[in-house]
This record gives sequence, C-alpha cells and structure tokens, in this order.
Amino acid sequence: MPPRSGSFGKWCAMTPLREQLITALTLKRYSPKTHEAYLAAVAGLARYYGRSPDAIGDPEIKAYLLHLHRERQLSASTLNVALSGLRFFYAHVLERSLAEVEKSLPRPKKPKRYARIYSLQEIRTLLKEGCPQLQDRVFLMTVYGAGLRLNEACHLQLLDIESDRMMIRVNQGKGARDRYTVLSPWLLEELRRYWKIYRPRRWLFPGRRDPQKPLVDGCAQKIFYAALRRCGLPNRGGLHALRHSFATHLLEAGVEITVIKLLLGHRSLKTTANYLHVSRERLAQVRSPLDFLHGTAAG
Repeated sequence: MPPRSGSFGKWCAMTPLREQLITALTLKRYSPKTHEAYLAAVAGLARYYGRSPDAIGDPEIKAYLLHLHRERQLSASTLNVALSGLRFFYAHVLERSLAEVEKSLPRPKKPKRYARIYSLQEIRTLLKEGCPQLQDRVFLMTVYGAGLRLNEACHLQLLDIESDRMMIRVNQGKGARDRYTVLSPWLLEELRRYWKIYRPRRWLFPGRRDPQKPLVDGCAQKIFYAALRRCGLPNRGGLHALRHSFATHLLEAGVEITVIKLLLGHRSLKTTANYLHVSRERLAQVRSPLDFLHGTAAG
C-alpha cells in the first residue's frame, strides 16, 4: 500500500495548486464536466499517496495508473480521462512533462462502438405514442430535429431560435464552440404552440422545479426513458441515440457528410464518418428486387 498522510485533505481544499488548475482549465475554455473529471483525476492521485501532487514523482504516477488498470480494472475511456487530467495538470500547472510516463504506459484503446439508431418509423412512434404531454414531445422533437447533444438542448434559450433564418444557434457546445443547426418548419410550429401554453422566459426548456434554471440533464433523460416505456421501444444508448438517428437519416437522405459534420459540431470528419458504417449496414439489409422475381418464379 502507498504511504498515507493528511496532505490529501489539503489538496481537496482550495489550495494554490487546485486554484491554478481551475484557472488553467477556465482559460482553455474547457467544459464544466472536463473541470470535474480533471480535478477528480488529480485528487485521486493525491488520495492514493496521501501527498500533494507536486511531491509525487513519475515512477509513482506510472504505478498509480497501472493500479487503476490492473487492480481497479477501470474502462479504457476512464483511464484515458485520468491520464489526460494528470497530463494537463503537470503540463499547465507544474510545467512538467509526463512524456516518459506515457512512453512506458501507452493509452488503452477504446473498443470500437458504432452508433445505435432508431428508424424513421420508430421516431414517429416515439413522438406520437410516447409523448402525451406537449412539453415532452417538443423537447424530444428539438433534440432529434436539430441533432443536439443532451446538454445543448437543455441550455437552449428563446433567443437561440432564429425563425427568420430557420436556424437554431447552439452556444458553447462541446469544445466550447458555437454553431448553427437546422430548424424544421414543423418544429417551429410546435415550438410556437408550446410557447403560447408554457410561456418560458429565458430558457426554452426551463427546469421543472426551478424555472429560473435550465432543464437538468437527469430530468431530460427521464423524459426520454418514460417515452420509450410508453411506446414499447428499446433503449439504444439513451437520449444521444436521437442525435445519432438525426445524422444517419440525413446521410441516407443524401445530405453531404461535410454538411452533417457542421450541423453536429464535430471537430474531425473522422467522427462524422462513423455514420457511414451505420448507413452501409442498413443498405446491406435491403434485398434486391431480383430476389422478389426469383421467389415469384420459384412459386
């Protein structure tokens, strides 16, 4: 077991090092979730050795990461986040490289997983049978119809609906980047009905308990899961499956992949190209009409 002391408690308090890490993350415009993950990564290292992270050497950092991998058996994505958090802290706060640690401890590769989507008919069923309440239906229509991430949809404001341009502005999406996505005429019509009834003021989808704040992520997921239960559809990866479905359906409709990349806010075209696989899988399930003729002849 590693040595223990009371230094970890000091790190968890607002120490100068912790404050510097928060400042560096803020200046880089990292998201609140990244703040939380990177702070937890450094705090985990400090907890393991019971010392301030500036007093922990490279061999100990390597041993800690091996402990996470071999003993705690954390997933590849969780290990990657821990390594990224430690690398950021040592580089931007202590101005110290972890290159030697990374050389001897290559990043674990995440297993390749392709998007799971809903068909157009299933989306229609979800909205028609799964959402008896207008506010729930309009929220899910917005997520699917604009290809939004969960947090993006929850933080939409009334001013983000630019009806004159038929576009939706996404402020500070993933990677702290702004972008525009499409506004469906049908969605605009439903949003207007929704506004007349619920009269939201700032947030398009205000919190159910506190209307002064945006809808929280957990509540949004509950809306989605409740809709699935009502209409009997399977869960295919949470609310994010609606965003995957948006991209795949556009691709199948002939929209250029570079356009879809911009609508989704992807930094790399490689990320958007994952939807090509889903589309090809669906094409592979289509039977040639020649088979229909063969079946008729055989009969």
